[in-house]
Amino acid sequence: MLLATWNVNSVRARRDRLVAWLAKHQPDVLCLQELKIEASGLEALALEETGYRLAGNCQRTYNGVAILSKDPLEDVAIGLGDGEDDPQARFIAATVRGIRVLCVYVPNGGEVGSDKYEYKLRWLERLRAYLDRNCDPSRPLAICGDFNVAPEARDVYDPAAMEGDTLFHPASRAALAKVMDWGLVDAFRIHQDAAGLYSWWDYRMLGFPKNRGLRIDLILTTRPLAERVRGGFIDREERKGKLPSDHAPVVIEIE
Repeated sequence: MLLATWNVNSVRARRDRLVAWLAKHQPDVLCLQELKIEASGLEALALEETGYRLAGNCQRTYNGVAILSKDPLEDVAIGLGDGEDDPQARFIAATVRGIRVLCVYVPNGGEVGSDKYEYKLRWLERLRAYLDRNCDPSRPLAICGDFNVAPEARDVYDPAAMEGDTLFHPASRAALAKVMDWGLVDAFRIHQDAAGLYSWWDYRMLGFPKNRGLRIDLILTTRPLAERVRGGFIDREERKGKLPSDHAPVVIEIE
């Protein structure tokens, strides 16, 4: 099985690239973030004509997540289901071939110390609570998405300069670590341990040509699933060309 995640930064703007990428790589499951489209608009894109089943949690203009799968999507769940009044579309889950797949778009957080940043930290707390309530670390599970947090110094082009940034702030990393402490492994790192492997580059200041990037798009798996991971890669080629997302797809291969 090929399991992938990709922040497309507007599925409408990137539809042709998405369809071409699906045809080229044939992932079994693809988690998408930042759809920026309402449900009717997503349906109008006719992505299921590519041969994939689709489940989405949509929001006009902002956010939005979806799971595409060659196999049936079972037990679909939308939202964290914790009773908090939160209209932002950032979470969807489904079971595919016995694997529970969670697709997440963690808030960016804006400026450290702002209300948006507190929302980011709270959202990660809620994600951990969701796992505690609904999931079992002894079962196959993957959380795929844009976490808006680079876990380690090797995931950042300039750790010293980024230390106070929302994407690499100690509090952001600590919040992510609490999620992972539930029983999750950074699946990409099982077979890829080099520094300088990034999934996001700013559109500005020649971020991509200079490789001034961060690895903030992650696939986290429970240990039973991690034992089945046979490789992984970041598709840098998809960050090139006409109208790319600022993120590249991340892919792992599961036995």
